Amino acid sequence: MEEREKLNRLRWRCTRRAMLEMDLLLGEFLDRVYPTLTPPQADAFVILADMEDLELWPLVNGSRESSDPVEAEVLALLRDVRVK
Repeated sequence: MEEREKLNRLRWRCTRRAMLEMDLLLGEFLDRVYPTLTPPQADAFVILADMEDLELWPLVNGSRESSDPVEAEVLALLRDVRVK
């Protein structure tokens, strides 16, 4: 699968969420921060984007911590995103 197609599929997963807050946050992150991620961080973000909102939201808001250090880095970056 070509990179452009992978990115389009990821964008779809990030912006077609059950929670509007997650649509906005993940979409903004994808536009602003994702291009600057290292390959391991990008892989961790894809895993996070594949999670259901009810599983992901506690990680994003900090009420639950990730045991994976790279995933934790990405979650910290997600928490710093300010949605326009």
